[in-house]
Amino acid sequence: MRHLITGAGSGIGAVLAETLCARGDELVLLARSAERAGELEASYAGARTVVADLADPASVEGLDLPDRLDSVVHAAGVVDLGPVSELGSASWQHQLSVNLVAPAALTRVALPALRAARGTVVLVNSGAGLNAHPQWSAYAASKHGLKAFADSLRGEESGHGVRVSSIYPGRTATAMQEKVHEQEGRTYDAADWIDPATVAAAIVHVLDLPRDATISDLTVRPGPR
Repeated sequence: MRHLITGAGSGIGAVLAETLCARGDELVLLARSAERAGELEASYAGARTVVADLADPASVEGLDLPDRLDSVVHAAGVVDLGPVSELGSASWQHQLSVNLVAPAALTRVALPALRAARGTVVLVNSGAGLNAHPQWSAYAASKHGLKAFADSLRGEESGHGVRVSSIYPGRTATAMQEKVHEQEGRTYDAADWIDPATVAAAIVHVLDLPRDATISDLTVRPGPR
């Protein structure tokens, strides 16, 4: 299988890329710079990279993608907490660009290859894509929008054999979660939260699902402690 993955440099995306690479799948990894592309190619044997900055969604236009893709996994994301009264337009724009507009633009560019392979689009959303809490307005808005995008895309592309799945992880032990704790003024302990490998395993399950079914929405929550 051949997969296009964003966010393979850390967190859930990195664990997913490691898992798929280890089993012999072909990886096409999106990197934000040529330097980062070199680092990813060194980390994942045989991986190919394409360069675009998701903070500038127009940069995905014209990417040289393969003719066939079994999946596109959108695992990249950014977060910046703050009350509406203080969160500036630059923060709103950055989160909406990376978390929503760029995945939509990249999916559109990849659709011919996805249709050719009857592939799967996986959008790593968030619990914030289902419920918005104080301080999370911009991030939650971007993730609610990502759910709407996935739902529309699913209906549009079913006739082409393209499956679309949204994954909603709860708090997961990643660098992003560490940043969230810092912004919340809380002590961070990775052991309190979901292991990124658990979410990656859920994504692999979605990718490997037989053609007679699809998982449209999958929520992964922290287990009891």
